[in-house]
Amino acid sequence: MAVPTFQDMFLPVLKLLADGQPHRMADAVDHIADHFNLSPEDRNQMLPSGQGSKVANRVGWCRTHLKFAGLIEKVSWGLYKISPAGLALVKSPPPKLDLKFLDTIPDHHRWFHQSKTESGGGTVEPPPSDGTTPQERLGALVEEFGRKLTAELSEMLRDCNPFRFEQIVLDLLIAMGYGGSRSEAAQVTQKTGDEGIDGVINEDRLGLDVIYVQAKRWKNNVGRPEIQNFVGALAGKKASKGIFITTSDFHSNAREYAAGLHQKVILVDGHRLAELMIEHNIGVAEEQVFRLKRVDSDYFTDDAI
Repeated sequence: MAVPTFQDMFLPVLKLLADGQPHRMADAVDHIADHFNLSPEDRNQMLPSGQGSKVANRVGWCRTHLKFAGLIEKVSWGLYKISPAGLALVKSPPPKLDLKFLDTIPDHHRWFHQSKTESGGGTVEPPPSDGTTPQERLGALVEEFGRKLTAELSEMLRDCNPFRFEQIVLDLLIAMGYGGSRSEAAQVTQKTGDEGIDGVINEDRLGLDVIYVQAKRWKNNVGRPEIQNFVGALAGKKASKGIFITTSDFHSNAREYAAGLHQKVILVDGHRLAELMIEHNIGVAEEQVFRLKRVDSDYFTDDAI
């Protein structure tokens, strides 16, 4: 099954702590994974940001909600035990233990619906109660923005001037570490008027190996015949590696053919080209930076004194 929401974890975590002994939240992660029979893939599933596992993140927010509801108590860093109120709830659980139920507890309601009015700001809307954590919602927003940016870049690549497209491809190859300097990398360009570049570029600064590059600003998808011609050109250039870049896409027969070659041929479609441009900061500008911070528990330990 998929990783359960942190709401689904409320009762299992309380039952784990029902023995009255302090438990490490790290142990709760394993307990939850076992309780819901999660597969190895689900246990290792990462957040969109790549910072931590989804299971551990949701267990963390489960702990936070239970703590502010007064159902568990912190013993020391990372150690929690069940409170009398939590123990009573485990013995007589509600039909559904979720955020809606926790919101009937005054302390949790006060925290969950807190506002900035106390510090002079406006009212803060409570977070969505769909069971996703703030990190997951933020990650989803970043992914959504990335998809829109990729689509916008892909459209601009299809419509840009052919010679400008050549410069974009060269800028990207240099940013990725190919070709050395711009003057060295520019040797790959042959202005043939075919709306692309066609030539050889050094794989490293010393020129120990070369890569044949073909980049076409096409609107139609690239098929197997074009890849076959490309492979023939590899032999003519005495190159065993090649990169075929297009602003459109590749037919399935082209991808299947390239996958079966003994030469190393990489196909980069318009979507992947846009992704690489974003990754290497080509044609994009940083608009706004958000820094997320967390409590550094090591700072508060006795060893830090």
